[in-house]
This record gives sequence, structure tokens and C-alpha cells, in this order.
Amino acid sequence: MKRRDIIKGFTLLPLTSGAIAGTLNSALGSDETRAAQPQKLTNKSIYEPLGVRPLLNGGGTVTVVGASRVLPEVQKAMDGAVKEYVHLFELMDGVGRRLAELTGAESGCITPGASAAITAATAACITGGDPDKMWMLPDTRGMKDEVIIPAYSRTAYDAAARATGAKMVQVSTVEELRAAVGPKTAMVLVLGGALSRTGPLSVSVIAGVTKPMGIPIVVDAAAEGLEVPNPHLSQGADLVAYSGGKKLRGPQCSGLLIGRKDLIPAARINTGPHHGFGRGYKVGREEIMGLMAAVEMWFKRDMEAEAKQSAALVQNMASRLKNIPGLILTANAASLRISWDMEKIPLTGSDAERLLYDGNPRIVVSLSGSYLPFPPNLQPSISVNASQLEPGEDRIIADRIFTLMSNPPKLDKPSGNPSADLTGQWDLQIMFTASTVSHTFVIEQQGNKLVGTHYGSIGSRGLEGSIYGDDVLIRSSYSAGGARINYTFTGKIIAGELIGKLSLSEYGHAEWKATRHVYPPLLVR
Repeated sequence: MKRRDIIKGFTLLPLTSGAIAGTLNSALGSDETRAAQPQKLTNKSIYEPLGVRPLLNGGGTVTVVGASRVLPEVQKAMDGAVKEYVHLFELMDGVGRRLAELTGAESGCITPGASAAITAATAACITGGDPDKMWMLPDTRGMKDEVIIPAYSRTAYDAAARATGAKMVQVSTVEELRAAVGPKTAMVLVLGGALSRTGPLSVSVIAGVTKPMGIPIVVDAAAEGLEVPNPHLSQGADLVAYSGGKKLRGPQCSGLLIGRKDLIPAARINTGPHHGFGRGYKVGREEIMGLMAAVEMWFKRDMEAEAKQSAALVQNMASRLKNIPGLILTANAASLRISWDMEKIPLTGSDAERLLYDGNPRIVVSLSGSYLPFPPNLQPSISVNASQLEPGEDRIIADRIFTLMSNPPKLDKPSGNPSADLTGQWDLQIMFTASTVSHTFVIEQQGNKLVGTHYGSIGSRGLEGSIYGDDVLIRSSYSAGGARINYTFTGKIIAGELIGKLSLSEYGHAEWKATRHVYPPLLVR
């Protein structure tokens, strides 16, 4: 997905398990070894012996960079849980009762993440808790296997429902909802947010259609906190899924599912340690007790004080940066948006993100960059989320941004006339790590600019890019049906072919080659 090639920034260490152990012992057990290493974020990071650099998280509760900081009470609960054994079925029963008391829902269970909660909820709605049907998944023949989803709810997380074998049925209006409901409908999946509460296809509107038919509504509220009374259940939802590692500040690989007392057990048995379809969705006693501690603390935390601290960190950063010529600062709750005049600061947002990420200490900002599964940020702006920062880290980040924006580096920009006209159809081969597949480019060249269509395995998507001399850059993005596929092709024209590297965003890297399509000669009689 990303526009820049940072492959060289990641190093694979050719170490055997014994060598890794030796390296860990050396690095963690010797003050001399630590002192001899270059100063990074910390001299005692557990990650550095593996060649992995820690980072400052100015991106918020993003899973790929670690989500939230767990609460001290959560860590204490996890430490205590691993010291004793317990029967997980009994533990889950107790958890369900306590979650009911805390949240006001009829019951609840803990899963290995919000996505797993959605998978378990979908499996519950399809199978109804019938082991025969559970063991058939993802073969849903003979079952209710259609999941209706409002268009505004389509996201990459639809995959959690589709993992069961369910078929997604998208609707945009109440009329389309009524037409879609039928004997194959297993449930309705709704993404939490403003539209789910007050939009034309809100949960309450959907419930007016589906409740008389006994069709459950599942809400994906992964990034939300636990409100009591629960707004989604109050509107007519039957199950609600939350992330344990975001606002709750529990274990990152934990999730919460609350709702109807008949559907919760049906969801639970579609997760581990039960066998069958959901065996891989198991959660350990330490994560269970860690998330329970986080839920308990949710009702004890001083949210106002936490918000004030984040706002203060934002203001500290704004004060440090406010006098830089060409910079525009916008403070919003726990985040600071930084925009600039590219005539004075000739960097894109992606440039700034990369420079901060590649620096020392490593800093994550915004919601793009090679470290995140989002398209490149070509606008002159970045944002810093202060919700996961400790006091003092705001100063480090502000100082780095101040240095960067006060004296931006002169980055090499492509230039020169195109060495060829790429207009036409190209046969594209992509060499992934374990397969080679054929795609197609159809390109129209307008000076240095490239536009057109990229035809892939899942479908077609638009492309855009550039050509300067022999250097070619092509980007494409596919997002239909909630998919999130972003490709960035970089390469050169060599002997009439296009050859280069491909960034797959969160899915790694590949190599590619494209040759101009040769049309068969016309047969003339």
C-alpha cells in the first residue's frame, strides 16, 4: 500500500534459537553490553535483542503498534492468574455473571479480541449452539447464513463475520432492508457510531424491522467504552462486541461480547478451548482475568482526569510548535493536527511520518505510513494522538517535530521527461512469497502522470502514478465490500519491461514484472 520502500529498514537476524537465547542473556544481563549500544528509546528494551526497535506511540490505540497501555490493575490481575489453575468453563460462567452485574446486559463472555467476538457472535446466530452445525462451519449448507449489513457499516472487519462462511448482504435503505430479510437471514451486523445511533438505518430503525422476525442484531463497538445503560442494547441490539485493548486498557489480545443470555453461551462454545470451528479463538485465564480487571476499573477510573492529562499534553506540544512559520495547529480533544504550507515546508504527510518513524527514538504519528494498513498520506499534514502518551513523551515528540519542520530536509524528488509512453495494456506478474499470480494494468499516460485500471484477483480498481525518466511509480487501492488492499509498485523500465518492488502495506512486500500485452493478429478473409 505504501509509497515508500522501507524494506531496507527491517533486518532479519540469521540466528538459531540458541544464538537468540545467548543474545537475550547478553543484552539483558550485562550493563556493559547495554552501555555500548547506541542510545535509543531505552537501554533496557526487551525487544532490541531481536533487532526490533521500540517506539513512542503518537498514533492512538492502533493494534499494529501495540494499542493501549494496560492498566496497573490489569497487569496485577494477569500476574495473579498465571499462578493458579482454574477450569475455564467454570471461569467463563463466573465471568458471564459478573459482566451482567457490571454492564447491565443479560450475560457476557471474553474473547481474543473484538474481531473474534464478532466471529463468535456470527457463529452463534448461524448455528444456534447446535454442535452438529458448529462442526460443519464454514460449510453453511442448510443453515441461515446471510448477514445483512448497512452500507455505512462495511469495513475490513466484515471478514470476522465472513470467516464463518456467512454471506454478506448490503443494504442502504429501510426498503432494501425489508426486501433483504428472509428465511436465510442469520443476523444484522452494524458498525457502532453516529449513524448506528441516529442515522436512517440506526439500530432502533433496524430493530423495528427485524425484531418481529426474531433476527438478532450484532453491533461492532470495538473502539468504544462501556456505557451503562448500554446504548446499543437499549436501541434493540442483541449482542455488542468491544475491544479489550483500546479504551478499556486491558490485554491487547482480548475482546468482550455482551448481550442476550441465550446467544452468549452459543457464542462461547464457538471459541476455544471448545473444539471445532472456533478452537483457534481461545483465550487464556490471564487474558480473561486481565480484561475483567479492566472492566472493573472502567467504572472506577477518573475519566475526566485522564482527558485533562491528554489535553494538557496536546497543549504542551502546540506551545512548542506554534512559532514555526507556515505551520497550522488544530487541537481537538486528545489529538493535535499539524498542517503546513508546502512552499515553506516541502514535505508530504508521508514524508514527515517516515522521517519521524525512521528517527531515534522511533515515533509513530497519524494513521498512515509503512507501519499501518492505510493508504499513503500525500497531504501536508500529520496528527499526534496523545491518549497513549506518558508525560514527558509529548516533549520528545514535539522537539522532534520542531526540528523537522524548522529545518526540513531536502528530499530527492523525481524529475525528468518520461523515457517511454506506457499507454496501453500490460500483462502483470506479481511474485508473492509463496505464489506467482497474473494481473493486468491498463494505463493511460498524460505527460509524467499515469492513470488507469488495475485488474486483480478480487476485482478491478483504479490506478494512478508517475513516470520520470525510467522510474515508474504506480499505486492502486481496492476497498469494495470492506476490503483493504493497497499496492504501491515502484520500478524501472528495463528493455521495454517494467520491473521492480511492490509494497503490500500490512501484507509485506513482493516483486513484480509487467510486459506490454501482445494482441493476436486479426484474421482477414
